Amino acid sequence: MKKKEQIKQIIRDFHINDNFDVKTRALQPPIDTKKIITLIGVRRCGKTSILYDMINQLSLTIEKTKILFLNFEDERLELELDELDLVLQSFSELYPKQDLKECYFFFDEIQNITGWEKFVRRIYDSISKNIFITGSNSKLLSSEIATSLRGRTLSYEVYPLSFSEYLSFKDIEVDLYSSKSLAHIKNAQESFLKNGAFPETLFLEEQYVIQTLQEYFNVLLYKDLAERYSITNTVALKFFLKRIIAASSKQISINKIYNELKSAGIKIGKNTLYDFLDYVQNIYLALTLHKYDNSLVNKKLGEKKVYSIDIGLNNATEFKFSDDIGKSLENAVFLELKRNYNEIYYYKDTNSECDFIVNEQNSITQAIQVTYDMSDENTRNREIKGLVNACKNFHLQNGVIVTYDSEEEILHDNMTINLVPFYKWVVFKNCSK
Repeated sequence: MKKKEQIKQIIRDFHINDNFDVKTRALQPPIDTKKIITLIGVRRCGKTSILYDMINQLSLTIEKTKILFLNFEDERLELELDELDLVLQSFSELYPKQDLKECYFFFDEIQNITGWEKFVRRIYDSISKNIFITGSNSKLLSSEIATSLRGRTLSYEVYPLSFSEYLSFKDIEVDLYSSKSLAHIKNAQESFLKNGAFPETLFLEEQYVIQTLQEYFNVLLYKDLAERYSITNTVALKFFLKRIIAASSKQISINKIYNELKSAGIKIGKNTLYDFLDYVQNIYLALTLHKYDNSLVNKKLGEKKVYSIDIGLNNATEFKFSDDIGKSLENAVFLELKRNYNEIYYYKDTNSECDFIVNEQNSITQAIQVTYDMSDENTRNREIKGLVNACKNFHLQNGVIVTYDSEEEILHDNMTINLVPFYKWVVFKNCSK
């Protein structure tokens, strides 16, 4: 079959098939910005499903034949750059009366084609402003997409499911006054903190979840990192990744990892390890949290902690869930904040620390501490001290300690400290938006 005929068949099949069977995510990218909408994020986090849902919603308001969707991971679409115009030719020949300016173009994994950005820019500049693409980590970094499209794009970060989305995907009703609903929510919280929230894993049998997450890790290791950056020392890279994951919620020390590798007889330069840390963030395998400082330079170059993009990856590749539930809980709170706020930091003074502070419009508006259990007196005093000191420093009257299941209101130095279980904190936070 000639390529053009093959493309026509793919386009037509899309138009006559039923809508995509997907669940709606909290992230709802805009449809009519007249900018190229780009979805970026870690592999398997659900970028394509968000495109599907956008197409479903758009199909309710316009004829489906005004929508062109192509997945360039389809083996039938093995095109070179000079063949991409066949897509436009095929679409126009199928629907010759169609005004292309009114059409919407959805390109999934178009980065598989070298030079794709020239094609997309041509469509945007001369044909239609309605373009939507996904970012592929192994072919093109999210940071490079903006450069390639030269100001024409708006990028949206996609993460694995939030806990609210997790409950929705599991069809769990959120009613905190219903004992039945509360039991389901608490069970879901345990599963969420153990297995994480990559969408595919929610519907797998328990025995296959860890195996699937380990496969994700290997693809990220060998394809998105080793292949993308031409890294030949995969032994050092794998060791580095496992140490990064093990350090989740802790301050990262490249010097310490370097010495551990050296002791193990693995030769690698310290600067290369700093490069590895940048690469890990580029592909969204892990994210860093900077220490708050009044100096912008110190914020960027000073101390930082590291968090995994998904708790399930931690548990599948490094530590056991039962060994450190507190680490999973703190990682979950970090991801929840990261989804919702542009600027978050941790706060540290000479004798205490607060896990998270939120900066909105150049003002610290929230201070949040995270601990699994407050029953130990030393833990209780330490967590309260860190939170109170942060609140005093930023003139806050209220602070929150997110827990696994404890709930309490504490009055301390004219401040109100609320201990809130993770599931309630997520529900109340979303209700207040």
